[in-house]
Parts: sequence; C-alpha cells; structure tokens
Amino acid sequence: MGTLFHCAALFIAALLCGCATTTTVTTAPAGQAPVCQPESKLKATVLWQTRWRADQKDVPQREAAAARGMADFFAGAACFPTTTVARADADHPAFTVPPGSDMLLVLTVRELGPTVKLLSSAALIEGGTEVAVDVARYVPGGSAPDRQFSIHWRSGGPGVVKGVQSLPADLAAALRAGLQAR
Repeated sequence: MGTLFHCAALFIAALLCGCATTTTVTTAPAGQAPVCQPESKLKATVLWQTRWRADQKDVPQREAAAARGMADFFAGAACFPTTTVARADADHPAFTVPPGSDMLLVLTVRELGPTVKLLSSAALIEGGTEVAVDVARYVPGGSAPDRQFSIHWRSGGPGVVKGVQSLPADLAAALRAGLQAR
C-alpha cells in the first residue's frame, strides 16, 4: 500500500509541476506594425486607464500592478526617445495630442490577472496570467485615433499556478510583445 501511495504521489506531483509554460500573443486586427519607434525623434505621451469587467476582483491590487507594469515597460523599453507616461483622467472623454508631443498613445487595460482552471486537463490544474490591452494612437490635428488595435497576451499552461506578484512583469511583457518589433 505504501508503494502504491508513493507512486500515486509522484505521478500527481509530476502532473502538477512538470509542465512547460507557453506564451501566446495575438493582436486584433492581426499583423500590427510596431508602435514603438526608438530610432525616431518623436516625443510621445502615453496615457493609460483601466476598464475592468463588472465582477473584477482585487481592483486596487490590479490598478497598482498596472501602474507598475506601465512604468517598468516605458522606463526600460526605449520605445520613443522622449516619453511621458501618466494615468488618464477618468473624467476626460476625448483625447488629443498634448502640446510638445508628436503622438499620444492611450492604453486601456481590460484584463490583468492570474487564471486557474481545475480538472481541465490531465494535469488537474492549468493556469497562468492573462493580459488584454486596447491601444489607440493619436497624431496631432486628429480628434480620433488614427490607429487602434488590441493586444491579448497569455502565459501559462498545465501545472502552472501564478499569483498577483507577477502582474507588473506580465503587463510589461505584453506591451513589449504588442508594441515593439518582433
């Protein structure tokens, strides 16, 4: 009986821990050209906001993770030679390129969180992180975005369990995958 229990425990441990993480990135519409232009002389302003679903849990923690992920990405990405990043004013319904900038990016985080599915595969647990961001680019003189698309980033797989501590890095990774040249 002890050997059977030991073998069963090893089998379950292998299913829970021994699986690889995969990352997928999709943009909609597909085939987006890079937004980041580090070789240009453009001055960009980036405003970010959130638009959570009605039943979103842990909103303050996700807001803090989004702020950190945005700051980390734009501090290290060299996306543009000059970039100003700020939280969008919630009462500001329309966007225009501010004076002194050549471009405005409005990034709307719709999803930022860990995912867990129980009994969805032979691994018993399947999880990871999901990030969804809408991108709108404005150029001077325009009252509407000249370009819009969405980034959907997932990282995880069978046996993967992630918590909220990875969310800033996951958001930065999603922005890197969706805004920079691959």
